[in-house]
Amino acid sequence: MEQAKSLDPKVVYGPIIGSRWIQLTAGVVAMIVISNFQYAFTLFTPGLKQTFASVPYAQIALIFTLFILFETWPVPLAGYLIDKFGIRNLMLVGSVGITLGWVLGGTVATTVFHLYICYGAIAGCGAGIIYIATVANAVKWFPDKRGLAAGLTAAGFGGGAALTLIPIDATIKALGWASAMATWGVGQGVIAIAAALILRHPPTGWLPASWTPPKAVAQTRKQFNAKEMLTQNEFYIMYLMFLMVCTGGLMTTGNMSQIAKSLHVFDAKVWGIAIVPFVATLAGVTNAFARIMWGAISDRFGREYTMAFAFAFEGVLIFLMTQIADSPVAFMVIMPFVFLAWGEIYALFSAITGDIFGPKNATGNYGILYTAKGLSSILAGYGAALVASYYAGSFVVPYYIAATFDIASAICALLILRPLIRTRIAKEVRMYKAVQATS
Repeated sequence: MEQAKSLDPKVVYGPIIGSRWIQLTAGVVAMIVISNFQYAFTLFTPGLKQTFASVPYAQIALIFTLFILFETWPVPLAGYLIDKFGIRNLMLVGSVGITLGWVLGGTVATTVFHLYICYGAIAGCGAGIIYIATVANAVKWFPDKRGLAAGLTAAGFGGGAALTLIPIDATIKALGWASAMATWGVGQGVIAIAAALILRHPPTGWLPASWTPPKAVAQTRKQFNAKEMLTQNEFYIMYLMFLMVCTGGLMTTGNMSQIAKSLHVFDAKVWGIAIVPFVATLAGVTNAFARIMWGAISDRFGREYTMAFAFAFEGVLIFLMTQIADSPVAFMVIMPFVFLAWGEIYALFSAITGDIFGPKNATGNYGILYTAKGLSSILAGYGAALVASYYAGSFVVPYYIAATFDIASAICALLILRPLIRTRIAKEVRMYKAVQATS
């Protein structure tokens, strides 16, 4: 009884901070405020192109690529430090980073190189810390609803921008891109700091009362550290899949304005609103819903089956994007569905990392897997812009490549990843039962 009481989060942290639903809510709020750093970039690009008229667009697109790189590549170290020293201090560091990134970017940056540092490196590192901390915290607090919890948290990142893209666009039109960036940087930073003060990991050894692992979702009993995880073949399959599926969505996110121009729909308006911020807002909603919907589906039917279906669906939608030139209506209809089929990767990959490598080191382990997003950003940002420039600004060829990646990932999920995971965990279960029988 004393042992159970000592693990009760509401006893350890108090009834409010110790509620896992409060923890989840704080994580979602933190994700909402960092979502604009990725999804609002396309709204800044017209102003950036005007301010830096002599700079090729590929170099401006590199700001987005660097943001993604710095959001992902330092994350394994951040994840290790979070698992070792707790979530609160690292979250505060991340909150300061996102604040300074946009405030400095909007006030002291006078060259594209300055924005590489402010928007790319400083804001990127801050957003990466917050992202990995909140997603992994959800995985730790909800072993019984891991897909749903990771999906809800990731939905904050995918859907938060739906609340703010049109206001940010209006602020840019009223104040210019630089003042808008600085203003929103301060507001987002304050909210992130408030969320950071709430977040805690669950007590070591705590599990929800009367919980048993679901049959559809394979879950290990072993707590893999990073070194052990890197010896498993399934990690490398997951890394390749994450890299490939991430490409199409990131390419669309960072280049939506340019894609709209290449499809000859950029100047269209919907109910008096420019089509790009309008569609980006719709895409934010479907992106958020995707993470919740596919996460919950994966809790019921298994991660690998869900991945296979969603990735194949995304491949079809990405291909359809190549067929809709001169049709604003098709652009407005298909684009949100692209994000409905893409946004789930951030729920499914984080959840499956906790499933097959254990929740104890989930922050650091998922942080390593999450670096695939950084590699993908090179293909999706700078790389896609270069390929598009070779084809007179058309994104048709980059979309063909992304669609191929999606279909290949769907096949990998079903025919390679699932057998690997199920075989390994079945072996672990047999060994565990053998030990129990002899003890």
